[in-house]
Amino acid sequence: MTTVPALNAYRHLMRAARIAFQGDAPILSAAQLQIRNEFRHKATIDASDAPAAIKHAEEVAKVLRQNVVQGRRIEDGKDSYSEFGMAVMSSNTDKD
Repeated sequence: MTTVPALNAYRHLMRAARIAFQGDAPILSAAQLQIRNEFRHKATIDASDAPAAIKHAEEVAKVLRQNVVQGRRIEDGKDSYSEFGMAVMSSNTDKD
């Protein structure tokens, strides 16, 4: 991969995963492991294939930023299995 754009894509993807899966340590850990493994696997691709791989990583980061929502169960003594709270962060609503 082309070094600087690939490193930028890697950082964007890790940051997006950290934000999307904040508070869910097992899922965050699995996502980070998957990102690392994919980048290691793609480290030896041809230079002609690098721009497509970098674009794919940036698109995945965008999906994580804009389309992933983590729900949290509300514990208030009632039937808490049917009620969930959700907070949408401003970083999840950008339109780029």
